[in-house]
Amino acid sequence: MDRRRFLLALAAGVAGTAVARGAAGLGEPAAALGESAAAPPPGPAGNPAARWKQVHRGVPGVEPQAPPTGVVDALPGEGNLLALTIDDGTSVEVVAAFARFAADSGTRMTFFPNGRYRAWAENAALLRPLVESGQVALGNHTWSHPDLTTLGDREVAEEIRRNRDFLRATFGVADSPFFRPPFGAHDECTDRIAADLGHPTTVMWNGTFEDYRVLTAEELVAAARRWFSARTIVVGHANHPTVTTVYGQLLELIAERGLRTVTLADVWADRR
Repeated sequence: MDRRRFLLALAAGVAGTAVARGAAGLGEPAAALGESAAAPPPGPAGNPAARWKQVHRGVPGVEPQAPPTGVVDALPGEGNLLALTIDDGTSVEVVAAFARFAADSGTRMTFFPNGRYRAWAENAALLRPLVESGQVALGNHTWSHPDLTTLGDREVAEEIRRNRDFLRATFGVADSPFFRPPFGAHDECTDRIAADLGHPTTVMWNGTFEDYRVLTAEELVAAARRWFSARTIVVGHANHPTVTTVYGQLLELIAERGLRTVTLADVWADRR
């Protein structure tokens, strides 16, 4: 099978997965934290921090930097790197399709889950091998996706802490430095609280799928053409199924532009 037919078949395959499972329960809250999928062992010698460093060894030709304290909105340095970052996860089917897309294509991605959505626990078996291999990195997006700037300090801390604990219980991820505030709404206070809870790097973006609303396939691909470029952090969402129909076109665009996908942990990781 030639490359174009392979990409189109891949796109059709992951889209079919999403459609076949149906739309029942989209956006329903996950089960209580204690009822989430069984947690994998926490890491080498029971040390989650050691596991993070063991898994996120980077990619050839990329020299990782220490995760910065503060806000980032672009990849550092030079080169042809592209970071695809996916938020939320209201759809079980779309999260599953993204996981299969990553597994089938080798695309490196960073997910920012909200643990309240059952999509993450239900797809944990698909995602864990990708997380454990370092092909997929995870960051904290809060438990229930509120505007943190409207909450008190205690509520902000609980949103971040509960989701941090969910990521650890479900995927074995304990010390990801990355935090993305819902709606991009943050201030010095929310950044400080996130840092105090183990997430010193507040991750914004300089490119977008523009899929905060329902798009046509043509609109989504047009957004990718607008924003896919070197050193871009692209934000997307695992909420609407349109993206599952254009994976082949996205891969072709990445190849045409000579880009390499990386996780945020590939470029920002503590190697000490």
